[in-house]
Amino acid sequence: MPEITYLVVRNDEEQYSIWAADLPIPAGWHDQGFRGSKPDCLAHIDHAWQDMRPRSLRLAMEEQASRSGRGGAQ
Repeated sequence: MPEITYLVVRNDEEQYSIWAADLPIPAGWHDQGFRGSKPDCLAHIDHAWQDMRPRSLRLAMEEQASRSGRGGAQ
């Protein structure tokens, strides 16, 4: 049985996954330009995906921290 080639894909929330290279990439996911074996793709994701929080959560937390910083004692 031939080895499956995978793509590393990322969604708009900056979450990573792998997808079989011979299948159409699902809506909302984007090719990140890395392809290879499953272990190679997972190793790439492990290196690239440093913050596992969804993008919207990171932005909300940054916004809250920014507001907290401005609203401190004067």
